[in-house]
Amino acid sequence: MHVTGGCHCGAIAYEAEIDPERVSICHCTDCQRLTGTAYRVSTVARQEDFRLLRGTPKTYVKHGESGAYSRQFFCPDCGSHLYRMGEDNAFVGIRVGTINERAELSPRKQIWCRSALPWTGNIEALPRFETES
Repeated sequence: MHVTGGCHCGAIAYEAEIDPERVSICHCTDCQRLTGTAYRVSTVARQEDFRLLRGTPKTYVKHGESGAYSRQFFCPDCGSHLYRMGEDNAFVGIRVGTINERAELSPRKQIWCRSALPWTGNIEALPRFETES
């Protein structure tokens, strides 16, 4: 699937070819801190199928629990977290929230569930509103 996306302020734009079956939710504590919420939803593209169209993201390197490093790419202007790459540079982990076609992408699995916040298991019973109330 061809996708396009970018940061909140529009300074960075990208395009990629992804497999929509490879969308996942990650509950690890790094993703919780990086997103400022309970989990991260992402998909992957092979490095050769990902292309920056505009802008230059800033990079932050983090060593994970496995000891391997992960490079996090974000907009230096608005701070939007866009994607990550591991040590091998083979795949780009794209943040689904930055993809324009995100409504077409449903998660297929959850990972690092041992770190999941207890309330994330079922939010269906919470009241729902079409806009902020």
